[in-house]
Amino acid sequence: MTSTDLGPSAFELPESRAAKAAPALIAADEQHFAAIAECLETTIGELAERLDAERKAPGGSGQAALDRDQEIHRLSSRLRTLRRFGLDLCLGRMVGTDGAEPVYIGRLGLTDNSGRRLLLDWRGPAAEPFFGATHAQPMGLLSRRRYRWSQGRITDYWDEVFTADGLVGNAALDDQSAFIASLGGNRSPRMRDVLGTIQAGQDAIIRAGSRGALVVDGGPGTGKTVVALHRSAYLIYADPRLGHHRGEVLFVGPHQPYLAYVADVLPSLGEEGVQICTLRDLVPQGAAAVPESDPEVLRLKSAAQLVAAIEPAVALYEEPPSSGMRVETPSFDVWLSAADWAEAFESAEPGMPHNVARDQVWAALLKILVDKLRDDFDQEWEAEKDEFDAYGINTGDTEQKLRRALAASPELSRAFGRAWPLLEPAEIVADLWSVPAYLRRCAPWLAPAEIQALQRSDPQAWTVADLPFLDAARLRLGDPEASCRRQRREAGAAAERSAMSDVVGDLIAHDDSEMGVMSMLRGQDLRAALVDDGALPEPEPDFLAGPFAHIVVDEAQELTDAQWQMLLLRCPSRSFTIVGDRAQARHGFRESWPERLARVGFDRIKVASLGINYRTPEEIMAEAEPVIRAALPDANVPTSIRSSGIPVRHARVAELAPILDGWLAGNAEGIACVISADGALGNGFDAARVRALTPELAKGLEFDLVVLLEPEGFGEGIEGAVDRYVAMTRATQQLVLLS
Repeated sequence: MTSTDLGPSAFELPESRAAKAAPALIAADEQHFAAIAECLETTIGELAERLDAERKAPGGSGQAALDRDQEIHRLSSRLRTLRRFGLDLCLGRMVGTDGAEPVYIGRLGLTDNSGRRLLLDWRGPAAEPFFGATHAQPMGLLSRRRYRWSQGRITDYWDEVFTADGLVGNAALDDQSAFIASLGGNRSPRMRDVLGTIQAGQDAIIRAGSRGALVVDGGPGTGKTVVALHRSAYLIYADPRLGHHRGEVLFVGPHQPYLAYVADVLPSLGEEGVQICTLRDLVPQGAAAVPESDPEVLRLKSAAQLVAAIEPAVALYEEPPSSGMRVETPSFDVWLSAADWAEAFESAEPGMPHNVARDQVWAALLKILVDKLRDDFDQEWEAEKDEFDAYGINTGDTEQKLRRALAASPELSRAFGRAWPLLEPAEIVADLWSVPAYLRRCAPWLAPAEIQALQRSDPQAWTVADLPFLDAARLRLGDPEASCRRQRREAGAAAERSAMSDVVGDLIAHDDSEMGVMSMLRGQDLRAALVDDGALPEPEPDFLAGPFAHIVVDEAQELTDAQWQMLLLRCPSRSFTIVGDRAQARHGFRESWPERLARVGFDRIKVASLGINYRTPEEIMAEAEPVIRAALPDANVPTSIRSSGIPVRHARVAELAPILDGWLAGNAEGIACVISADGALGNGFDAARVRALTPELAKGLEFDLVVLLEPEGFGEGIEGAVDRYVAMTRATQQLVLLS
């Protein structure tokens, strides 16, 4: 380890790299890291004080409360990131041909109190050459240095030079780049930090604009997931439409093991505001849903056209009655005609969810009846108005009494409940799968045999194929509890107003001041101001309901047309990053990406391809490629750029335990995975280091050792070939096939 007069060294280089510890190579870095350390200490202290002050400040209301909450969130997020990393916020440095001082690139920007820029945020335009420079396009760089950090110290670094001048005095050259060296590292339960080794082709996709749909197409190991995650953080920082307080970003992954694997990536980039989920998480019934076992039912439910049946299914419950009725109360009767019903139903705003619009229609219905009563009882109304005016009470109270009397009518309430009922999403979808006539009316294009195929004895035995229908119904209906919550809020506010009226009356009665100050409390505006509506309970927000300004979808080749509708409904701008590989689609993918996406509703589509496999050694790819080409001759199989030196091993199932035991004994670090058709693994293995998954749940993950247990049993046709191909290409070091 080297040291300087500035305190402990940031470098902890092993003896094998002693040449890199020469002061001429690292002295400038040491001085810069000392300045960063001092600035971090000051900044963390200042942020902690500001955060404490914000938390102690009055909450306020309205926009002021929202601004305060957002500031607390911003300060907390930055403070967590600074405390999490320390000096290893720094990714590397670049030296330009302009003769200026080296520029250091960080996960976040960092400026000291004098205004000196110590770290440039990796997402800023000026940082682009650090990732994008190549020998063909050096982008104004002499050299670039990338650091490898371990426990807050630099254990290695790599220099790349772009001109002969870059060799002079500031470059320690290697026969490996930082990126290639990083590929050989052991895997862990969480995705490794790879920000410092983003390649030029990947960086160009990360920084691409957000208008329309950008498809990131690439085979196994090409860094699609890395690109997708870093693009999320970049767009929030750089795109004014998506920046903080302007729009939200949703990141959709294929399954829960994947979400656990990538959980640390965005927080490590200083972004905690991105919503991350699977398609199942978008619907309450998703957690318990099982795969659809009937191929014909799966085919029918995968179509976006069938999801459209939800609209007429709900509209059936929004048709006004064709006959009138007499509404009776203890004090008066009033006639409600069919035309009155129709007028009230037409008051619902277009696009408003059914259960939310119900309150609007009910209010319109009561107003129609109150207006009729006002016409009938003009004289009584005016007499009562004069009496109330004498006491400073608004005549709106009279209208409220009439409304309450009408609302209390059991006959009217029952009739309205039948005409515009509160609906549950699950009930609407279940009725489609259990009442053939209802499905026929809502989806008249279906053949009788198709309608029969969709019927089932337990209509609420949800499958994954039902989720788009449940989601569409939920968005179309809105929250069925919203009306109940509104009524509770109104009742609570009315109770507060009544109590306040009693208090005001008592204060006025006992006011012995000369000016009669308390008489001012008769004013309705002042009385209303004394009631704190903000103290009444609010529902918990649904953070996954949208709308979102941008959606990122990984493993997008698996989505059905119906599932795409779940996402399109949440992003009206159609701003998407779509990540996938057509050759990894379990149910086939015969179209091109533009053809596929145009069919489900996208209009602006760009495709960017990644063709270099950085993860999978060439020994494994040589065996995996024929597997997928046998089923998909035109598969986009990437070119592997590294070798592990370990050939693919073929053995018997009985050798599973010795193989795993031997690998664990010979490797103190790293993760192994046994992939089988059922994802089962016997006892006796270290669960922290040996995983057991199905091919479907292994998608998107990577492991040092992968053991395929009876891969010939994964299935036939395209699905079987894709599962074997996906499972084989999860390995970063060694692959074993057991049969």
